[in-house]
Amino acid sequence: MQLLDGKFISNKIKEEIREEVEALKKNGERPPHLAAILVGNDGASLTYVGSKVRSCEQIGFDSTLIKLDEDISEDKLIANINKLNNDSDIDGFIVQLPLPKHIDEEKILKLVDPSKDVDGFHPYNFGKMAQNLDSFIPATPHGIVELIKRYDIQTEGKHVVVIGRSNIVGRPISILLSNKSNPGNSTVTLVHSRTKDISFYTKTADILVVALGIPNFLKSDMIKKDVVVIDVGITRVEDLTKEKGYKIVGDVDFESVKLKSSFITPVPGGVGPMTIAMLLKNTLKARKNQ
Repeated sequence: MQLLDGKFISNKIKEEIREEVEALKKNGERPPHLAAILVGNDGASLTYVGSKVRSCEQIGFDSTLIKLDEDISEDKLIANINKLNNDSDIDGFIVQLPLPKHIDEEKILKLVDPSKDVDGFHPYNFGKMAQNLDSFIPATPHGIVELIKRYDIQTEGKHVVVIGRSNIVGRPISILLSNKSNPGNSTVTLVHSRTKDISFYTKTADILVVALGIPNFLKSDMIKKDVVVIDVGITRVEDLTKEKGYKIVGDVDFESVKLKSSFITPVPGGVGPMTIAMLLKNTLKARKNQ
């Protein structure tokens, strides 16, 4: 069993980006500028956005964090989005999800200028990705593909089973790994919460991407030997033995599954750092596109 060390690979990617930023500055150009809109005080969102801001500082990006009250009106949120869309100094921006229930997430994401949509959530970018055209790829699936590539895991002709059908992870990764590309050229099966007998499919998988949002869902009796396991899940579970009162766990029962895996991502330290790295890579791309 070998760990797919997302933290290590993400640091390498950040260093590559930092060098490109230095080259931009030496040519008298401004560095990339990433902005984030955060609505409310969700603990996980605060932590995640904080990591993004720190990463920007590490690699020489400019960053702007716009914190808005939980009860902000949809119209005022839209006004903030329009302001960022029209600001030529902002190369890319994200609207941190989830949003409060009184705000229509789908409506909000469609209002982000596709040329600044570094999260890759806009239907315009999703459609281009689905046609294997150049686009902003959603950061988490992009990170998974990059992790597979950097560890030289073969995907051609392999059976990939994706658990979860969200537009953020499940659907895009199923498209990316079935594309005529490298990594890619896989036979992909997408299963979800309404699939009957999920283990029937998971037992045949050469590569498993688990993005269901249920802690420790995937057990060792659901996989075959030497499978590659990529755990996208991240859930805070109460643990009073920890200083913070909780621990972070994934969708995979790591301790049992690792014994049968050829490669496996840890949680934390696997897909999470890669997501941030690819968000930064998308922002650099947006800067170059300008």
